Amino acid sequence: MFKKPLKLSYFVLLFSAINLVLYNIPVYSYALNNLDIKTLNGILLFASLTIAALIANALLFYLLLFLFRVFGKWLMVVFFIINAIALYFINTYSVMIDKTMIGNILNTNFEEALSFFSFTLIVYIVLLGILPSILLFKIKIINPTLKKFFLHVILTLLFLLSFAYVNSKNWLWIDKNSKTLGSLVMPWCYLVNINLYYIHKNDGNEQQLLLPNATINDHKKSIVFLVIGESARSEDFSLYGYKKNTNPLLSKINDVHSYKAESSATYTTAGVKSILEYKDTNKLYEILPNYLFRNHVGVFWRTTNSGEPKVNIKSYQNKEALEKICKGDNCGYDEVLLTGLKEQILASKENKILVILHTSTSHGPSYYKKYPPRFNKFTPVCESVELANCSHEELTNAYDNTIVYTDYILATLIGELKELKDYHSCMIYLSDHGESLGEDNLYMHGIPMSIAPKQQIDIPFIVWLSDDSRKLKPNEMLSQHHVFHSVLDFLAIKSPIYDQNMSIFRQ
Repeated sequence: MFKKPLKLSYFVLLFSAINLVLYNIPVYSYALNNLDIKTLNGILLFASLTIAALIANALLFYLLLFLFRVFGKWLMVVFFIINAIALYFINTYSVMIDKTMIGNILNTNFEEALSFFSFTLIVYIVLLGILPSILLFKIKIINPTLKKFFLHVILTLLFLLSFAYVNSKNWLWIDKNSKTLGSLVMPWCYLVNINLYYIHKNDGNEQQLLLPNATINDHKKSIVFLVIGESARSEDFSLYGYKKNTNPLLSKINDVHSYKAESSATYTTAGVKSILEYKDTNKLYEILPNYLFRNHVGVFWRTTNSGEPKVNIKSYQNKEALEKICKGDNCGYDEVLLTGLKEQILASKENKILVILHTSTSHGPSYYKKYPPRFNKFTPVCESVELANCSHEELTNAYDNTIVYTDYILATLIGELKELKDYHSCMIYLSDHGESLGEDNLYMHGIPMSIAPKQQIDIPFIVWLSDDSRKLKPNEMLSQHHVFHSVLDFLAIKSPIYDQNMSIFRQ
């Protein structure tokens, strides 16, 4: 088979067809589910999508192989392997490879990435990545002359433009479904969206824009603990009416208040940014810890997670640094964030203190690994990273156990705050976003906000106060942007950007 060399034009058409067949089944499935394939117009539109994808991919491969020769083949190998990995995640977790998902991927640390490893992923890489790559190198290519190369490229571009014009009557359907189609078609979904991600990142100003200076109104000792949860959805908290008792400790503590809240995004980087910024904006203004630190507030940041904007403070400790000073059996879990924390606060010379704990407790897919064995309250649990292979009971049990562990961490933290009797204390806990556990065949998070289910948007917003010196407003619904102004209010920070309407506290 293919003992004779193939002309480059035939070669790229062959591999474009292989690319369509191997990696674009999700695109076809989506099109079939959203087109009336029984009508002539539906059939023609389906055929048009296939032809357009076939020619566009062939043109990409043609350019790569003519311009880069053997190196072009290696670039195609990279495409095939990335295609295989992307297809695995689309099929396993129903993700969409859009700009936000690219941001998720690029901000994932090694430990988090390792949690997705599975035998099935290896099968995808071998069968859909490596084997087509071997075939790629088995076939020799006859390259055209430079004149024919330009002629082929020009004719192909003219064909694609003419084809788009002929199908102009279908633009409305294509435009309506462009985000979904653009997040599924290989390899364009990641090629285009990687570029869009970096364009957006550059436009977002790497250098944070400074906010106007603030002043501290009084010298009363006050401390706010801001706990940023990971992938916690409110419907699995018994404080919000969940039938399983996932909050056995918080439910017994006085002065714990739970508000309904919605996230501003379905992925960590955007969710954390919303929690820390003073208003909803595409620009990267100075975030809360940086702003307070610059204005003489004591700020401590501890994290077992990643994905936050740049933090410019003196006391920043990640998981690795905390594990070095931690003693005990549970240093590999999120309670490592509490190690030596009270002593660190007591050693501070500042009257106003903000402590931010960025957890990773409910991040999937390995929910069962996110808590110590003694918190395995609900059984049986899902112990597979391929969540669709678990029963709904096993999956929710594993996830609910992470909420029980979160309950323990927050209750322990409140206990330590109660011991800081010289301080007026407040704890605010909310999540970066929610989580899907198989509802509508969706798993984890990252679905675009325009179509995201409530499980990925509805988040807990839990507040505890040490005394009755401050009263809470009876808000019906909060946003992540309430945090910035509430912290300024509690710590008595006077600022031109403070918005009393966005504080959870009464005057």
